[in-house]
Formats: sequence, structure tokens, C-alpha cells
Amino acid sequence: MDTAHHMLLFGCKLPATNDNYWACGNRYGTCLDEAKIMYAWARNAPPTRLPAGVGFRVGGNSGINYIVLQVHYGDIHAFRGKNNSSHKYHFSHRENPLIAGIYLLMSENTVIPPGAKVVNGDIACPYEEAVIHPFAFRTHTHQLGQVVSGYRIRDGQWTQIGRQSPQLPQAFYPVEKPMDIKYGDTIAARCVFTGKGRTTVTQIGGTSQDEMCNLYIMYYMDAQYAKPYMFCTKDGSPKLFKHIPPEANIPIPVSPDMAMHGHHPEAADKSVALQQPKREEEVVLDQASHLEEVIDWPVEELQLGQVSGVALDSKDNLIIFHRGNHVWDENSFDRKHIYQPQGIGPIQQSTIFTVDPVNLKILNAVGRNIFYLPHGISTDKDDNFWVTDVALHQVFKLGSKGEYLLILGQAFQPGSDKDHFCQPTDVAVDPANGNFYVSDGYCNSRIIKYSPDGKFITQWGEESSLSRIPKPGQFFIPHSLVFVPGLRQLCVADRENGRIQCFVAESGEFLREIHHPEFGGRLFAISYTPGGRLYAVNGEALVGNSVPVQGFVMNFSTGEILDIFKPAKENFLMPHDIVAADDRTVYIGDVQASRLRKFIPSETTETFLEAEIEGKMKAPDVLEKHNRKNILKQASTAVSPVLITLLLVIPVVVLVGIGVFIHWRKGKMYGGTQYNSYCKYCINYLRGLNLGNFFASHRGYSRKGFDRLSTEGSDHEKDEEGTDSETEEYSAPPTTSSS
Repeated sequence: MDTAHHMLLFGCKLPATNDNYWACGNRYGTCLDEAKIMYAWARNAPPTRLPAGVGFRVGGNSGINYIVLQVHYGDIHAFRGKNNSSHKYHFSHRENPLIAGIYLLMSENTVIPPGAKVVNGDIACPYEEAVIHPFAFRTHTHQLGQVVSGYRIRDGQWTQIGRQSPQLPQAFYPVEKPMDIKYGDTIAARCVFTGKGRTTVTQIGGTSQDEMCNLYIMYYMDAQYAKPYMFCTKDGSPKLFKHIPPEANIPIPVSPDMAMHGHHPEAADKSVALQQPKREEEVVLDQASHLEEVIDWPVEELQLGQVSGVALDSKDNLIIFHRGNHVWDENSFDRKHIYQPQGIGPIQQSTIFTVDPVNLKILNAVGRNIFYLPHGISTDKDDNFWVTDVALHQVFKLGSKGEYLLILGQAFQPGSDKDHFCQPTDVAVDPANGNFYVSDGYCNSRIIKYSPDGKFITQWGEESSLSRIPKPGQFFIPHSLVFVPGLRQLCVADRENGRIQCFVAESGEFLREIHHPEFGGRLFAISYTPGGRLYAVNGEALVGNSVPVQGFVMNFSTGEILDIFKPAKENFLMPHDIVAADDRTVYIGDVQASRLRKFIPSETTETFLEAEIEGKMKAPDVLEKHNRKNILKQASTAVSPVLITLLLVIPVVVLVGIGVFIHWRKGKMYGGTQYNSYCKYCINYLRGLNLGNFFASHRGYSRKGFDRLSTEGSDHEKDEEGTDSETEEYSAPPTTSSS
């Protein structure tokens, strides 16, 4: 086999040897100390990406001074000289705000009798650290493992972290639903085994004939509380696991050609997606660059009232919906939600502007003498405007010239039946069939689905209670809508519950909730772009501790936050609506500040270090004592690269200075012509000085492992049963702690 079957990345204080590469399956392991797994890759498994702003802490006093890449091959006889299996890493000296870590749950006492139909290995520990946010997980057993499941237990409620067959490629898979684990929760895992086919007892151990029960949870947490490695080896009590969800006991079927053991060459072209738990969207996103505000955007030239809505047309021109000289305040409505200042008439200015997004030149202006309190705006594939007015309690479809195409609801008459709205907030249109959805609204807690001609189809939703945790399908002001075409989902910004709820668009069936502590108690608006990015903006809390008011970029598939952004100078006052373009430009309308803000991705430069495994795999000789001492000495007394550079450069500078002085003296005597020619020589000499080549020419220095990685190589592999070493996973943690 010319390519890797799977690869594992470990962090160490000291590696098992100071050789560039070694065979780790027999005499040597990966690290002299405890090996800390940081990453896993396997053939036919999806890649794992760290969320933006998240990184592993290495170097210094982190406990990781060396990184060891362990590569597993199916047949080492396939080597023909150089091998190019590698990982690519991104190193940064800047401290990340969020630090990644691994929580390992591992059974030490599971025993599998021969021929046993089902045996469970249960692990559980109370969690007693700062809040962590799981975003990926990895399961590991040997041949007898059927399924491994992990859960967070809070107030008796079991919430799944991840569930997977350990016979599939053992990479890290994304956590499907965003969650946190906080002090007082319990983290639990179950491994389901079978003893069929065995004639002797199987116990936990490091060989291929033993078994293992491991669940790795990759998480991030605030840098100031970071604890990058935690573990749990405590057996779970039968009383606790009596309440484990039934799904944890159901094996996940795996076709033979997709199994981790006995992997066949033809499997390379097959998708592993069918073997994994169903996900809403299989999208691999690049690391999101940070959004920054465009400072010199000439927004002041627009004469705007309260900006209640923003949208984009088919050409990505910006559409603004504002209230002119009308203001929504405490005197606007009575207790029956009837608009009070009807006598002042509609807004006389144009309320809908279509503008050039670069220079804000007005391309179109409509909406005079129609609206009283504009709220939400969206567009369809024909660039029609869909708007809501909370004073009129109506929904409008307008053409590009402002002509009426459809009006729903009765003017100034709030209600909750099929013919009335009560302060409707937003509209989303299905581009495939023209059906549209209305969020209704401030005094109704429902989503209504209509046919293209405005006929009622269905509705769902109910009001949530302030005194109880909101249930799926309950709303406290459904404030903003997005339709996700490829997945046929409708997502709702549930404003006062501070969350996003997503539903099957056809039926209104609840799918999932996206909620993060960073949202706080209020989430005003959301936007979606093809490719899997979900954008949101929160609001200031009305009571209690307030989180910063800011914007969010999320991976729609996993719900994880990729970026958090806010204005460069002034803070948001009340960001009311958000819209994002395909190029990741974001526009936010601030209703209280009566202004717009524009954000674009920042340009970042990344430096990557490529690791290379070169030459044939062979077991090294026993490490000599003086080599081991050298490793210890290098690890404990590292010399600053800056100091080394200074020590090397100073003699050169002194020599050059002496030469310049001598030739200056000669130049004074001979008219200075030789001084000028000598300076040219000095510059050329310094330009040609290459410290790397200088050291490479000296004995004992080697550039091995730092040449650029070759991309040549075959993509075929042939695995044989039993050739995959299992010793890499078994590194029992100290027994002084249980979590």
C-alpha cells in the first residue's frame, strides 16, 4: 500500500526516540510520557476542521513540546523508498481566545465472555470544570465493538454528544447539535460488544486480541480556564445507565468494504455518509476569516429613519426598508395591539431603497404613502419585495416599481385567525415552488405557510412560557426567517428565547435548535448563504447579565460558531436585521441607531508547516543513553532563536564595519572611489549570505524532514486483517483522578 490507512497525531513532552521516524508497534511507543491524542484521520472519513478562533496550545508550559505523527499502513512491503504521508499544521504565536482539548472516556474493567451476545461497557464521571463546548468525537474499539455512544446528563436528561460504529474509519466526526457541558453535569459513554466468534474471555488491553472502549470528545473552552486534557475511567452504575436512551443499544450496520479492519481498495470511491448518523448537511467549510467593518462606507449620505429590514436582490444590490419619520415607541400601540397614531397618515418618504452596495448610490426608491411601521423585508427570485408592517398588521408583495401584487391581513385589525395577523415580522419565499412563510409575530407565536397566490396551507407554533424552558416549536416573538433551499428547511430566529429553530418546510416538523451562551437571551435576525453558512445578530438583554451585542457566523451543518464580529469603533445599539451575500459580505440594519453597517472578510496570511515521513519504516536500535540526555537537555534549555541570530550576525557586522572603516580611510586618501565600489560589494555579499546553506555545509547538520513535500504517490491501498497495530490507543492515565 502506497498511502496511509489512518493517521494519529499526538502531543508529547518527550518523544519515544530522537530519530526522525521509527516503528512504534513493538518496542517503542509514541512518547516517553503520556501520549495526548490531538487529531485522527482515516481513509473514507470526512475531514475535521477546528472552529475559527480555536486551537491547541503547544510549547512553553503546555506539556506539549513535541508533535508525533503516527501513520498506519496495511502492508509495509509496498514501500518503494520515499513515502509522502503527512499532515499540514497551522502554527500561530498569537493566543487564541478559545483553546481546544480532548476529554477521554475509557473503560478499564469490561470483560467479554466467549460467545456472549451483548456486553456493555459503561463509563460515567461528574464534570467539575469550566464550561466546555464539544464539537467533534471519535470512537475506538477493536473487532468486537458494535456501537459507541456518548452523552451529557443534566437534570436527568440524556443529550447525545455522538454515536458511531467503531468499525467505520476512526476519525473525528462532528457533533451534530451544539451543546455545552458545565459544572454539575455528568459525562457518560457506553460501548456495546459481542463475544460471538471468541472461544476465550476477552478483556481490555493493548493487543489486537484484546478489546478497548474509548470515546474521545474534542471540545473548546475559554482560554483563561483552559484545561486541554481530561479523562474519565469510572465504571457507570447500573442505576444510572438504566435511563440511557435505547439508541445506545442498537448496533450501527457496517458493510464489509467500509469496515476499519479488512478495508478493500475498491472502497476508496464509496461514500461513508450512508454509514454515519444522518446529518442535515454535508458541507466542508474553510476556516472562516474574521469579518471586519468597512469604515469608509458613505452611509451618512443616505437619509434614513429607523432601519428595520435589509435584503439583497438577484444582483446583490442592497435593499433597505426604513421607517422615515415614524418611530415605534411606548405610545405606538394600546393593550389590544391597535396602532394609535393612525391619524398622522402613512410615511410620505420612499421606504424601500435599492442601492449600490459599494457607493450607496440609490438605484430605485419605492414605498411612498403605503406603510406606517415597516418591519421585515425579503425578495424572491423575480426581485419582488415581500414586506411586513406591524402597525397595519399586514403582509405585502410589491413589484420592483412598488405596485401591489398581493396583500394579506386586514389594515389596523390584529387577529389570530387565517385572515388576520398580529404584528407580523418577516417573510421567507421558497424559490422552487413560490410558497411563502410568514412569522406572526409580536402578539401571535406562529409560522404560517401560504401558496404562491396567498392561500392558507398550514401553520405551527405556540407561545412559550416565561417561567419554563421553551419547548421545540414554541416561540417568544418569531422575529426573522430564512429558507434553506437545498435542505428544504425553514429556520426561525426565536427572539426572546435567544435561539434558532429549524423545521421541515413542508410540514413544520421540528428538526433542531441552535443556541449558544454567546447569544444571550435575545437573538434578533438570521441570514443564510449557499455553502452552509448561517449568520445571526443578537440583542441586549432586557434583564439580568448582558452579553455583548455582536454578529455571528456559524456552520449550518453543525451549528458551531466560526466567527464573532462587531463594529470597529461604536457598539451596536439595536441591530434589527442582517443579510449576507455569497462573497460573505454582511449588512446589518440598526433600528435604534437608524443606520447601516457593512462587514467584509479580513485578508489573513497563514503560515503552514508541512511534516514529512521520509525513507523506509524500520525499527531503530535501542536509544543510547547520551542521546536521551541530549533530548532532555534540549527540552529543558532551549535557546532563543533571536539570541542565536544575534550571536551569528554580530561578528559579520563587526567584520563589515572594520572593512568599511579601512576603506573609508583609504577613500579619504584616494578620493573615495574605492569606498563606493566596496559598499556595493558589501551589499551584494550580505544579500547572498544564506545561513541555511552555511550550516548545511558543516558536518552534522541535516535538512532532513524540512524539504518541500512531494505530492506524487499512488492512491491505492490493500489492507490485510491483523496488520493494523492497536497499541497506539492504550495509554492508561494516572489513577489519581477519575475525571
